[in-house]
Amino acid sequence: MTTTHDAPHLAPVLGKTPDEAALRTTAASLAGQVTEQLINHPGEAVNRDQVGRLVDRLLEDRARTALIQGTPAPADESRLRQFILDHVLGLGPVEELLADPNAQNIHITGSDPVVVDYGGGHREHRPPVVDTDADLVALVQRAAVRACGGERRFDMAAPILSMELEDGSRLSAVMPGVAARPTVTIRRHPHRFLRLGDLARSGMVDQAARALLLAAVGARVNMVISGATNAGKTTLLRALAGTIEGERIVTVEDSMELGLHRHLVDADVVAFQGRPANIEGLGEITLAELVRAALRMCPDRVIVGETRGLETIALLNAMSMGTDGSMSTIHASSSQQVFAKVAAYCAQSPERLTASATASLVGAAVHLVVHIDTTASGERFVASIREVVGSEGEQVISNELYVRSAEDSGGSVVCAPSGLIGQRLARAGFTVRGWS
Repeated sequence: MTTTHDAPHLAPVLGKTPDEAALRTTAASLAGQVTEQLINHPGEAVNRDQVGRLVDRLLEDRARTALIQGTPAPADESRLRQFILDHVLGLGPVEELLADPNAQNIHITGSDPVVVDYGGGHREHRPPVVDTDADLVALVQRAAVRACGGERRFDMAAPILSMELEDGSRLSAVMPGVAARPTVTIRRHPHRFLRLGDLARSGMVDQAARALLLAAVGARVNMVISGATNAGKTTLLRALAGTIEGERIVTVEDSMELGLHRHLVDADVVAFQGRPANIEGLGEITLAELVRAALRMCPDRVIVGETRGLETIALLNAMSMGTDGSMSTIHASSSQQVFAKVAAYCAQSPERLTASATASLVGAAVHLVVHIDTTASGERFVASIREVVGSEGEQVISNELYVRSAEDSGGSVVCAPSGLIGQRLARAGFTVRGWS
């Protein structure tokens, strides 16, 4: 460790006994002692076993002192040990929230009660995890020092932080001064790998959409999945990738949300992750650079977790250079709006592509656009699948193949795939049953 921050003062957890509140206070104090010792032995900061032994020695000394002084032995030492480890190696009281397998997102604003989002419109409030806003900043700073891939900054000079936690969750934080109060959101990922069949059983993908998407993966067509924030774009992309067999896949993300290298243990998956500049402002690795690097790894498919900037042109070039079957996600409110978003990203890039050049590139690179929407109650569903036919001037020409409304339990194929894409889908086993 090269930097230290004061251990934040944790708020008592509502609904817990006074003894447990005292246990947490003791854990915070002892965690500070452990951190001070780690500063003098930085190699131990990256070794969980060594940190565990250091905590054990501290607890043994504490128990020996209590015995000599004739004071009561520390109660629930195993739980105290875990609390200390959570502080030193994890996110302290937030670790208990992360242990909930059903939590999808965790929202923390200063010392206010925490909001846990379980999906489907179900949210619950939890007690505050810190006493003051400053304590939340200190908590995030300690996590940033131990970030996967190297130490990160979280201060007034670098007030926005996005980092991956050890379990693959993504922590995003904003400092006060940029936000009214320090704000943290932790986006969770399913502990169990959700397959396309799981999404079908949940109602997110009906039979018609599933048949078309399976054929699209088998036919190696290039796909872009669109939707709003938290619509399930990554979930669907992960499920589609899970149907690929016997191919070399290179994934490119700013944080490893897909986790294909963790879940598809028998697959040939290479996972790349972008890196921000270090505290000296050096060492940044952009997604655009990683997409170009991915093409040198002889991939059968390149999967970009999300395109929202300079990597857009690199991705489209990869798709149009024969790396068929590649996929990505993008934020958009409809399948049609995807083309406008891509044009905006390309216009903002260093290449400054014109609208007509972007349309031509999209027409040559993208084959299908899949859009995910949500019902009023928060249920996710595939709402549209659109085929890209080509381009004409500044316009991308497309046909909507599949449509489903929020009110319906299922959608329907409304147009048969055309041209070369239609032929490839047919060879992959897709038929237009239900086409009206």
